[in-house]
Amino acid sequence: MSKGKYYITTAIAYASRKPHIGNTYEVILTDAIARFKRKIGYDVYFLTGTDEHGQKIQQIAEETNVTPQKYVDGVAGEIRGIWDLVNASYDGFIRTTDDRHEEVVKKIFKKLYDQGDIYKSEYEGMYCVPCESFFTSSQLVDGCCPDCGRPVTPTKEEAYFFKMSKYQDRLMRYIEEHPEFIQPESRKKEMVNNFLKPGLSDLCVSRSTFTWGIPVEFDPGHVIYVWIDALTNYISAIGYDPDGNHSDLYKKNWPADVHIIGKDILRFHTIYWPIILMALGEPLPKQIFGHPWLLAGKDEKMSKSLGNVMYADDLAEHFGVDAVRYYVLSEMPFAADGTITYETIISRFNSDLANTLGNLVNRTVTMVDKYYDKKLYAPEVREAVDDELKAFAENTVKEVEEKMEELRVADALEAIISLARRSNKYIDETAPWVLAKDENGKERLKAVMYNLIESIRIIAICLESFMPETAKKIYEQIGATKTDWESAKVFGATEPGTSVGTAVPMFARMDEKKKLEEIEAFNLKKYPKKEEKKAAKKEESAPAEITIDDFAKLDLRVAKVLSAEKIEGADKLYKLQVDMGSEQRQIVSGIAKHYTPEELVGKNVVVIANLKPVKLRGVDSYGMILAAADDKTLKVCTLDGDMPAGTQVR
Repeated sequence: MSKGKYYITTAIAYASRKPHIGNTYEVILTDAIARFKRKIGYDVYFLTGTDEHGQKIQQIAEETNVTPQKYVDGVAGEIRGIWDLVNASYDGFIRTTDDRHEEVVKKIFKKLYDQGDIYKSEYEGMYCVPCESFFTSSQLVDGCCPDCGRPVTPTKEEAYFFKMSKYQDRLMRYIEEHPEFIQPESRKKEMVNNFLKPGLSDLCVSRSTFTWGIPVEFDPGHVIYVWIDALTNYISAIGYDPDGNHSDLYKKNWPADVHIIGKDILRFHTIYWPIILMALGEPLPKQIFGHPWLLAGKDEKMSKSLGNVMYADDLAEHFGVDAVRYYVLSEMPFAADGTITYETIISRFNSDLANTLGNLVNRTVTMVDKYYDKKLYAPEVREAVDDELKAFAENTVKEVEEKMEELRVADALEAIISLARRSNKYIDETAPWVLAKDENGKERLKAVMYNLIESIRIIAICLESFMPETAKKIYEQIGATKTDWESAKVFGATEPGTSVGTAVPMFARMDEKKKLEEIEAFNLKKYPKKEEKKAAKKEESAPAEITIDDFAKLDLRVAKVLSAEKIEGADKLYKLQVDMGSEQRQIVSGIAKHYTPEELVGKNVVVIANLKPVKLRGVDSYGMILAAADDKTLKVCTLDGDMPAGTQVR
């Protein structure tokens, strides 16, 4: 009998690039919860998908000379492929470029505008392109985006705004009356204290400086900004209709039972999304769970620029899909960040999967095969140690169910592996190899073998939601026929006379040094560009010798920066006007992420004055500013003391 519906979602993945393992963790976590809910009797609908609009995607598409639609088609396909690779059992996959979604978003925007929740004005402030978020100067951290730490861009444009403050008190009351709404508790305190109590500003919900988005039908110069577009996927995907003609799927599943999201987008899901739903007159989701991050080493976010990115498909090739699922699920605490390195994966693989779980299954099935020709017999002899194992197994099932109810997935997995450890200890306590040599120990040996197979059956049932392929292999090896959740609560459900299969090692212990060498060779072959960059850097550090005549070809001059402005659509480039003494020149320089215009104006810099003119992003450039740079910082070359503009540098 079904326990009722259970609607669970991930945040939709931004289709700007291939997702790394930190991004993929979310869909694995959500899948484990969805599978578990199905296992215990819920009618689950699991939604995931891709967020495909926005300025960042338009910029990337332009840089790669393809249309935004073609670009997101490729990335969305790659994302879905990775979700399938890690065995995500989603029921729905939505793309925000789907016609159905776009029509619903247009209607929602119009409805909110008509009822006075949206109005037209002008935005002026700081904007983070990667996060697609606006910030006031006071919200910035060291002049950068408070969410991702990247430089922000001064922006001024006509836009539509949503009246957030109108619903602020109502949302505060809802959060107070529904303590389970935002989890973990620390996340709720953060949202309330940092955003709601200080007061909400109205939210920018349209953009007019780029075109890749869903157009505002009654004002074609605007596209609907990311949060109304992206957040409404949770209802558009299941048939929400702003006119009230909802689909049966929507009527059945909304409100969502839980949104699983990263802690970095908690504000949008716990403040903006509930308020949008309130304005639409729709119920709020029952719970929003902000999971922590999976970091690459100690306190280090994954970043291509840092060279510490890992991808799920590569990890699956090295360790297997279920081992990757096990690691990321078991390594992530409930409210604190987890870490992932090749060394820690190998360590946990060897300790938990090879030594504990794999060893338990392999030697137990081997012993049943050896001692009783694969056949199980009824346990007619019972000792205290058997009762201990039985009690441990029954308590494990209860603990797993309790922990999963609280979304404490890592704790649930630890309970399962603890049962495997206890079962291995049971082997040591009963010493089957000794019983097999003693004629008086035959009946006792039958009971020991039965109890071990029964414990392994319960482990596999509990493990199925987290490691589905492994559970299936265990079922086959032990000949399990009863694999439903209710049977896991009964120690003794296996029928005497059941025959086990053939013992096949599931997790071969790894030599850490050898495995790390294999991974390094794999990465060098698959990602040669990284090594080419390293080689290029080495060449830069030891350039070829030149003569004084070669140097004399360069006309280096002092130039005073008169103005600096961003080039539209190019977040790294400034268009500079510089005083060269006898003339004023225009130079395009890629230093916008390292300096504000105010920091540059008035500086005396060094310019290569006789460089052949070039056109960058459609803007003519007549020279180059000299600068020093490493992986993280860049500094333009300036002079000690004042020198007249146009002075030659010798």
